[in-house]
Amino acid sequence: MNLVVDIGNSFLKAAVFTDNGLVEARHFATGFNLAIKVLLEDYPGISHCIICETGKSDLVLKKEMKDLLPFVLELEAKTPIPLENLYKTKDTLGKDRIAGAVGANEQFPGTSTLIIDTGTAITFDFVNNKNQFIGGSISPGLNMRYQALHEFTDKLPLLSPTEAGFRIPANHTTGAIHAGIISGILHETEGVINDYKHLYPSLKVILTGGDALFFEKMLKSSIFVDLNLVVRGLNKILKFNA
Repeated sequence: MNLVVDIGNSFLKAAVFTDNGLVEARHFATGFNLAIKVLLEDYPGISHCIICETGKSDLVLKKEMKDLLPFVLELEAKTPIPLENLYKTKDTLGKDRIAGAVGANEQFPGTSTLIIDTGTAITFDFVNNKNQFIGGSISPGLNMRYQALHEFTDKLPLLSPTEAGFRIPANHTTGAIHAGIISGILHETEGVINDYKHLYPSLKVILTGGDALFFEKMLKSSIFVDLNLVVRGLNKILKFNA
């Protein structure tokens, strides 16, 4: 059994895999060390682990994993991956981005694929039909846009995303904020998808990340949704190295 540990900006995600695929995925906001130990007790067959850090480094957790398991891989820029990486600044490439690309390529090998990760930031990443990771773009995420409007103005309130819909034109400030942020992301996302499809007509689009379900029904483009895309990619990288 394999254990995938994805330490993000807001929470930790741990997933257990067997040769048959994903068994279980758990999310934790706090108490990482105890939560992982409980997971290991629930699945005593775990022998291999990969740790991906996109948030703050957890040295204690990494040491404990190395003490408890015979094989622990820390994902780094130099870690071999089952995908050709053509990104020029590999040291600055988010580990979750390359993991998502590997996960997408496992689902659609030899196919041009756009991966949209709606997390703290929104990332658009592209893998071509030669199984090469090219790169993409980075944009502020949903909650980041709400926070920015509040923090960089004197009077705009801090709001939370709403699934109640929005009206254009909005006739009050709260509605105007929702309309600006949500419709802005939707138009941006549709625009990026259309740009890629113009160049790659057979393009597959995969949506993942914490806000994927929020936007899934609002997007008009044909997309696949996989909330576990990153951990699937990490498991693929673990198997490639183990």
